[in-house]
Amino acid sequence: MNPKNSLNRGFKGFPYAAKPCSADEIGQYGWNLYGDDLPYPMAVIKEAELEHNLRWMQAFAKERNIFIAPHGKTTMSPQLFRRQLEMGAWGMTFATVFQINAGLEAGAKRIIIANQVVNDADLDSLAYLLEADRELHVWFLVDSLAQVDQIESWAQRRAKKLRFDCLLEVGIEGQRTGCRTFDQAIELAGCIRSSASLALGGIECYEGGLAHCQSEHDRHEVGVLMARVEEITKACDRLGFFEGDQIILSAGGSAVFDLVVPGLRLSLSKPVAGVLRSGCYITHDHDFYSKMLHNVEQREGLKASLLPALEVWAMVQSVPEPGLAILSCGKRDISYDLSLPIVTHYAAKGRREKVPAPADWAISALNDQHAYLRFAPGPLAPRVGDRIIMGISHPCTTFDKWTWMPVVDAAGTVVSAITTRF
Repeated sequence: MNPKNSLNRGFKGFPYAAKPCSADEIGQYGWNLYGDDLPYPMAVIKEAELEHNLRWMQAFAKERNIFIAPHGKTTMSPQLFRRQLEMGAWGMTFATVFQINAGLEAGAKRIIIANQVVNDADLDSLAYLLEADRELHVWFLVDSLAQVDQIESWAQRRAKKLRFDCLLEVGIEGQRTGCRTFDQAIELAGCIRSSASLALGGIECYEGGLAHCQSEHDRHEVGVLMARVEEITKACDRLGFFEGDQIILSAGGSAVFDLVVPGLRLSLSKPVAGVLRSGCYITHDHDFYSKMLHNVEQREGLKASLLPALEVWAMVQSVPEPGLAILSCGKRDISYDLSLPIVTHYAAKGRREKVPAPADWAISALNDQHAYLRFAPGPLAPRVGDRIIMGISHPCTTFDKWTWMPVVDAAGTVVSAITTRF
């Protein structure tokens, strides 16, 4: 048993009296959500919807002749990374050098760090990983001459002849990292080309900050960004700044990923690997990305798309006054950064099925360990012991609250589990 995958009573939500087991072995217990075999709150992944999303996104990329390197920061789960890679993912994306460990555990050999690597400790760690595994390929982002100077200083002080692969980042004024102008990008690309410590493998950008969930606006703004990427890429190609046998063009968050696809298929002097980095697709959500995907569906003429695969179950622990129920779930358990949880279903105490929640049932506030469920007083009201099922907005900030999650079938039976490495 891999100690990292061993589940026991030290994991939030693991039944205290159960014997330790691996994530893969958990199905042997036959636990069922409707049987209250697991304590509440409990974040769960629905197997059928998870499998659907894995296949859907892989097909989306394949049909458009591009690749996908899912952003692992969403789940930080080696089990889910392995499934993404087995489904055909080109590689994995991470935000930090530390996060690479979870990708290596899953067997990833191509990794994009969609961030700048600057400090000595991270460069030391990355050099160690690359020297230990010659089959491992890692590209990180570079966006300034100052960053190049720091990397070259590190190499000189460490007496390292290692050349790090990198992608030049094209940024957006007023937003995150990345070169703001054409001239800045070309000067930086030339500096990288002459560096003994870096090798330019391609161009990267991130368009997610431009998305307003308005197709006309989003199409225009992303189009402007991708036109800049194309101009810079073609100039770098013409000047011979790219090294290696292919050029990587990478973009794509989880909101308007369809709009960057044309810009990832440029015709250049070398083969182009267009790489999407969408991460939240694996479980999707019930609010923010659900609204964004509706626009993707309309733009692409899609008949089927992603399904919410992540939900959090809580129990009504008190109904202290008419119209208010207190649930056993709070900020420590569920996303709240983009919007409060959405009540989707409930399962009455003793019932082995869930039904849609009344439209007026809503979460009005969260404490650390409690959720406030508001409802119209009447005959249909939540009672102590009822199970309330909530959808989320932004899966990233639900995953980071759990060290494990059960994977359940349509009947609520636990069939497997995933662990996380936050």
